[in-house]
Formats: sequence, C-alpha cells, structure tokens
Amino acid sequence: MRKLAKFLTGSAMLAGVAAGGGAQAQEALRPDQVPFRALYKELVETDTSITTGSCTDLADKVEKHLRAAGYGDADITRFAVPDHPKEGGLVVILPGTSKTLKPILLLGHLDVVVAKREDWTRNPYEFIEEGGYFYGRGTSDMKAMDAIWIDMMGRFKKEGVKLKRTLKLALTCGEETSWAFNGAEWLSKNKRELIDAEFALNEGGGGRTDGKGKVIVQNLHVGEKTPVNFRIEATNPGGHSSIPIRDNAIYELSDALGKVREFDFPLMLNDTTRAFFTKAGPARGGDMGKAMVTIASAPLGSPESKAAEAILNTDRSYHSMLRTTCVATLLDGGHANNALPQRAGANINCRIFPGVSAEDVRLTLEKVIDDKRMSVVRVDHRGPEAKAPPLDPRIVGAAEKLVAKYYPGVPLVPVMSTGATDGVFLEAVGIPSYGPPGLYGDPDGNGAHGLNERAIVKAVYTGRDFLNDLVKDLASK
Repeated sequence: MRKLAKFLTGSAMLAGVAAGGGAQAQEALRPDQVPFRALYKELVETDTSITTGSCTDLADKVEKHLRAAGYGDADITRFAVPDHPKEGGLVVILPGTSKTLKPILLLGHLDVVVAKREDWTRNPYEFIEEGGYFYGRGTSDMKAMDAIWIDMMGRFKKEGVKLKRTLKLALTCGEETSWAFNGAEWLSKNKRELIDAEFALNEGGGGRTDGKGKVIVQNLHVGEKTPVNFRIEATNPGGHSSIPIRDNAIYELSDALGKVREFDFPLMLNDTTRAFFTKAGPARGGDMGKAMVTIASAPLGSPESKAAEAILNTDRSYHSMLRTTCVATLLDGGHANNALPQRAGANINCRIFPGVSAEDVRLTLEKVIDDKRMSVVRVDHRGPEAKAPPLDPRIVGAAEKLVAKYYPGVPLVPVMSTGATDGVFLEAVGIPSYGPPGLYGDPDGNGAHGLNERAIVKAVYTGRDFLNDLVKDLASK
C-alpha cells in the first residue's frame, strides 16, 4: 500500500540524481551495486499483479538467487495454497550466533497494483531509467525494498557475515488486493513459529523531499489504522413511480449520508502521533506548525487544543491522523426507472484509530444516522483490528543515528499510517512491525498505485546502504 525510492542504470555509467530527482553528471556504479540493480530490474519486470501476473513466478526467481548465494533446503520455505497457485511466497532464514536473542523479520510483499499499458506513458513492466528516476510498476511500492532485503540476505550469506540475531525474510503476496490470498496473514495464522521474531521491518517508513530535490524529513512508521467497510441500507415496499410518497429508500439513504458527511469522530492521540506532531511541527513552521506542537502538548478539550485542532483539520492528512474517519465510497439503489426504490445502500469505508473497536464505530454510525429504517452492517475488513506497537527506543535510537549520518540535519519523525500494510497481521500475533527510514520519495507519492510509478535513483542506492547499516546494527545488539 504505501512506498518509496529508486535505482540507477546498467553496469557502467548511470544518470545520478540529487536527493530528490534532478539529473546530475553520470556516475559509475560501485561493483556491489551492479548485481543489485539487475535484481531490482528483474523484480520490476516480473508482472506480479493479481490479473495478469504471478507472485509465485517471482518467488521462483528469488529462490534461485538465494540458492546461488548458499542457502539450502533447510533455510528456504516455500508456501502457497491450492486455490491460489499464482500467489505463493517464501521465507528464508539466516541463523544468528545468539541462542537467546530473538530474530528480526524482514517483510516484503511481491504483488503490485494492476497497471494497463494503454494508460501509461511507458511500459509499466519495463524497468526504465530516465531523468533521475526509475520507472515501472512496483519501483516505489515496494520492489525497491524487496530488492534491498533479497540482496542483503544474499550478500550476508556469501560474505559469511555473523550476526547475533537470526535474520528472517518473508516475501508474500496479497497485500494490494483484499480478495487475494494474503501470505502475511497465512503465515501469521499457520506458520507463526516460522516467522517468530522480536520485531519486523516492513514498508511504510522512509522520507520525503520538498519536491525540488531536498530531503526534508525521514519517517519511522509505527502503527496504522484498521480499514473496515460498513454497509448502510434503506429498504422500502416500493411501488409505482406515478404515485410517489415521501417514504423513499433513496431519500432516506441520502439523508443518512449527509449526516455521516457532517460527523467528525472525536480527536485521539497516542504516543506515536504525539511524537509526530511534536517533532514535525517546528519543521513545518507557521500557524500550522504551531498548531501541531500545541495539539501534542495541550490538554485535550482545552481551548488551546480546540483552536489547534481547527487549524489541523484544514489539512486532510492531519485531520485523518487525529481520529477515526468514515467516508462513503460506493452507492447503489433502485431497480427500475418507473418504480419507487425498494432498496438503496452505500459502502462506508472507515479507517479506525488503533485501540478503537469496529463494533464501537458501527454503533457510532447508527447513532449518527439516528434512523430506525436504516441498517448499519459490517461487511468486511482487511485484517485484525490494529494494535499500536511501542516506540521502541532501541529501534528509534539506531534509526536516529543513521539518519544523522546519511541525512545530516534532517529530523526523524515517528508516524502512524492512515493507510494499511501487512504489519497489522504480525502485530495481531505479537510481532511489532516498523517501517524504517532510509529510502525517500517526492511529496506527490511518485505515482504509487497510479500512473507512471517511479522511484528516485539516488534514493534507492542511499536507502540500500542505510538499511544495510540499520539491520546490521539492530541484529548485532
């Protein structure tokens, strides 16, 4: 669901870029970057979309790389289910030297959002470097990080790197599609011992530029909301349209949707969002920056807090970060042009603040709509209710040290995602999941989930070095 970075070209000369994407003089790849680039290219050029691709095919290719690096049958576990043969994945394990320290799990999803050639400027399943960017579906979400994890596991094995903690890499499918086989969920429920770890490093973190090449923030992803869908529906006996009455399912649904639109769930904060607003506020500056600092420090409900909330609510991202949100996303109703509607309904997509139950949200929607003729039913959910992992000082400290090394003067800011990742399945079984900093993207999202997805060349190379150092640090203590 969310992502980052980018990678340089062939084996000789490449278009280097500034910290955000502007072209620089060409630079030669380091020897260790050549096979990494080739691996990244192979990942991007293997279609893993749910409609035309196969995660299993890509897992086959990854397994060959890992076996070439020295991993054997005892180290690699493949998994799939019979009714989803193209959505398989794998787990590979690099044993550590300690008998007491718990492992670190590296998590990555291989699947990508569907991309249609006729919509893109370039072939979405061709790895193209142009103007300081790598283009292609998955370059940003999340095959750059996948390539870093695979490359790291392979090099550590080849080079005989000895880490105290065991490293585990789980590459899964199904993150981008709610009705696919979700490998992270399956592993959590069926192979918990295989992926057991003290914590996991996953997507969701990383930095952002100012849109002009300067990295202005690095984020540590700590927790996320729970996505849940509800259906609100009105039913009616209907009748002939030539004799209309006020009791009309479509009108009743429209009234209910208007109430949902006008309702704001109450403001909420946790350790991660308080840290976010405290640290990001001074960097933002102005009235918005002051409001960010105030919301993190003033007592909730105080005049200062309410004034700060009013300012923050003008920013869509901050408004969402401060509460549960619900919004109408699908609509249906009626059965004939000349008949009064017998049924009208809408899908309400909610993103629920960690610690709030889906049933509490459903009851709140019922209360807001306040119409006995309307039903509010939970229709699906992506996974378990989200749990906020702790702001682990070991992880925060290691990340801060490396941000200072690689991005001097750039703040590290913990952030709670308003989107969703597969980390929610790990947290449900007691494995906290964090999205590390290191990679970075542009403020427009680099086309992730959209057209002409791209990743910043320099960001991928720098992020690779950063994440290698971070994993070595965390696995050696």
